[in-house]
Amino acid sequence: MPHRYVTLSEAANLIHDNQTIALGGMTIYRRPVAFVRELLRREARPKNLTLLNFTAGFESDLLVGAGCVGIVRSVYFGLEAFGLAPMFTEAAQQGRINIMEETEASIVMGMRARMAGVGFMPSTAWIGTDLPKLRPDVKTVVDPYTGETLTAFPAIDLDVVILHGLEGDRHGNVTLNNNLGIDMELVYIADTVIVTVERIVDRIEKSIDRAILPAPGSDFIVHVPNGAWPTSCHPLYPVAGRELMRYVDACNAGNFDAYLAAFLEDASDD
Repeated sequence: MPHRYVTLSEAANLIHDNQTIALGGMTIYRRPVAFVRELLRREARPKNLTLLNFTAGFESDLLVGAGCVGIVRSVYFGLEAFGLAPMFTEAAQQGRINIMEETEASIVMGMRARMAGVGFMPSTAWIGTDLPKLRPDVKTVVDPYTGETLTAFPAIDLDVVILHGLEGDRHGNVTLNNNLGIDMELVYIADTVIVTVERIVDRIEKSIDRAILPAPGSDFIVHVPNGAWPTSCHPLYPVAGRELMRYVDACNAGNFDAYLAAFLEDASDD
């Protein structure tokens, strides 16, 4: 096996206090839940993380509830049909976390700036809105060719991205399904890329139904069957709706700590 294959605990130990991390997948689909669970099983959990997600779901709510997150940067934070993300909602209402207002445009433009190696990316987004009042770090610039005022979205720095995929092969290639969100773009801007995969194969075959992350794109790969559960990993397994409902009910009853303890104990038997 190539050196890039590591254990789940080794991968989780790559996360440090005050880092910016991103969790791949979309809403409650193909999220790196097993990685987050292992992260929370560490004796010393990371603190004051900045969570950069296009959308944030169950796995992100666990991190917020466990007190690991200081800043949230996401377009959406919730559990889709299963309602609000309870621990994020509570922490936001109580002012225990900072929320950086983001839209699709601000995240995408910030990522494009990072990819281009420049300090900002200009856009017409947010012009004429009150959004800049919520983000004093977002400035405006004047287009030197047209004189038009544009929003200058600052480049987004990312320490680590964690994705979950279907397969990894012995050459280090990874297969994702086509519900990509911004997974591929996160790979381009992250200093370190960790991918958990459902299975290991000798060689990944090309398919129009799946996207392939070539070997140079991932720094570390971890074999973790059912690594997205209780979120889905199409076509292998669907969303575990009963588990998400059980989670919401526990949080609404003030029993997050008990739920998390049981969730982490189950992981020890995997």
